[in-house]
Formats: sequence, structure tokens, C-alpha cells
Amino acid sequence: MDETSDAGCGIKDQVSSVIDQIRPRLQADGGDIELIGVDDQGVVKVRLQGACAGCPGAQMTLKMGVERMLKENVPQVSEVVAVP
Repeated sequence: MDETSDAGCGIKDQVSSVIDQIRPRLQADGGDIELIGVDDQGVVKVRLQGACAGCPGAQMTLKMGVERMLKENVPQVSEVVAVP
């Protein structure tokens, strides 16, 4: 299966909804986040943008903020990774 499979659409929609809740916090600091995809293993791929792209704390934001919130709200999520 690929990232656009029917089974993945429900998870991707859930992930997208949670990211939409996180986005205003990042935008308040001059950054943003873009959902790239969700694979069959529950790995969420995102692209950090704006101030977040070059921020020294971006990895902590990604793991302690975005990943934690996604795992709490979408149990199928196993990990969140940033892609260039």
C-alpha cells in the first residue's frame, strides 16, 4: 500500500485534523507545518516551514510537541519525522 491507500485516508484525515490544531501555535512563532504523508507503519512525514525550518529547537518541537499530540489523538501513529 502507498500513502494514498483507502486504509490510510482515515488516518491521514485524523492526523491532518490534529496538525490543524497545532498549526496556530507554530504560526504564532513565525513557523508552519505541512503534512507530507502517513505510511502503513504509522510514520507521519511533515515539513517544517518558516522560522521552524531553521530553529535550533525544531527537533524538540517535533518530538515533544507534534509527535506527542499526534500519538495521544491518533493511536496508529508510531513516529513523526521531518523531511526537507
